[in-house]
Amino acid sequence: MRARLLVIVTFLVGLLAVGLGVPLALYYAQAAQLGLFTDRLTDTIYYASLAERPITDADPTGLEEELERYDAVFAVAVMVLDRDGELIATSRQPPPVLDEDGQERVALALANRRSETYPLLMPWDDRPLVLAEPVLVDTEVRGVAVTVSPTDALRAEEVRVWSTVAAAGLLAIALGVLVALPIVRWILRPVRRLDEGTGRVAAAVLAGADAEPVADNTGPPELRRLSVSFDRMAETVTHAYAAQRAFVADASHQLRNPLTALHLRLSNLQGHVDAAGADDHVAALEESERLSTLLDGLLALARAERTAPLATVDVDPAVTDRLDAWRPLAEHMDLRLVRDGTGGLRVVAPSGAIETVLDAVLDNAVKFSPPGGAVRVRTGRADGHVEIRVRDTGPGLAPEELERATDRFWRSPAQSNVDGSGLGLAIAARTVELAGGELRLELPDGGGLCVVARFPAAPGAEPPPPDPE
Repeated sequence: MRARLLVIVTFLVGLLAVGLGVPLALYYAQAAQLGLFTDRLTDTIYYASLAERPITDADPTGLEEELERYDAVFAVAVMVLDRDGELIATSRQPPPVLDEDGQERVALALANRRSETYPLLMPWDDRPLVLAEPVLVDTEVRGVAVTVSPTDALRAEEVRVWSTVAAAGLLAIALGVLVALPIVRWILRPVRRLDEGTGRVAAAVLAGADAEPVADNTGPPELRRLSVSFDRMAETVTHAYAAQRAFVADASHQLRNPLTALHLRLSNLQGHVDAAGADDHVAALEESERLSTLLDGLLALARAERTAPLATVDVDPAVTDRLDAWRPLAEHMDLRLVRDGTGGLRVVAPSGAIETVLDAVLDNAVKFSPPGGAVRVRTGRADGHVEIRVRDTGPGLAPEELERATDRFWRSPAQSNVDGSGLGLAIAARTVELAGGELRLELPDGGGLCVVARFPAAPGAEPPPPDPE
């Protein structure tokens, strides 16, 4: 933003410099050229009148000496031609050769017409200034006087003026930028604090802490008011989000005790229910267990929504710990837990994030894999991330279900008969997102489902050799 404002200021100052400097330079160049034209026109008229007698007497001796003296002083070639265009007298030998424009001016003078003003000569136009005036004898045109003036000095002066204007314009731009820099910094400081505050607010909201205010009473009044409004908005959002999360956690805790008591009471009725109500009793027990599982999932989701400071975490201990914890259940269900891939990896994540993700993913993998199958956990590194892949040998998902699988409370219609709350993958996905990574679901060849948790690799860690295919 600061760079763009400086570019705008530079453009405006440059536009002002061009708007003032270019007309000034053009006016000066036109004035200088008009002055030269007027001087040469006066001299040309003088020599036209001086040539009347020599043309009448056909004796140019004295006239030629006068022309030579003038040429020696002003370096301006002068020629006198008769009515047929033949040379009568000249100030230098050989006489200058007239270009097409000069010949046209001579023709106009022989037609008793005055020389017209030249258009503005630019610095790169090296044509001489040619003026032709008729020599009149008793109002009859008897010849023409021609002056050929070099324009080197005029063009050099134009170059000097244009250079001065350009230097003044660049100086004005530089001064404008120097003056605008502190002003732009003063204007943009509240904007920069707002930009930084946005990230802090998001982190504070997720962490359940108060956001650091961004208003510091600096900058333009409009931006100061905007900063104050932003702080009020951030405070409102933080409190609302904290209240929502507290409500979920408190409601889950408050419901747990009566739900536990209800489950115990239902269990105590075992054997005391007549045959007609036995099925309803079993269904009530199952529903109480399902509700308990759902409350556990809500509490886990509330904990996952609450961010913790990021730190460097070793992957191997976390993976080994979770595999050891889930191995007894897997063996009980006749499943094998296999670990392979690269070791010694480190990621940037909140403490306990890897364990939370593996618990949620391994729960699904063990639950849906058939007896005799295997759950493979593979670690590796790719594109600056550490990947933890968990592949099962279960039925997997339909391709169109992959995007919805991480939604809260979503369950595949084909697996509705399996116990669960539909929060496991949602918790895992949210945990990985808060660490700056992503959770991806894949359908590998051979069936099953592969859940890939991508965590940012810890900086400074040497990348290990690529995993073998």
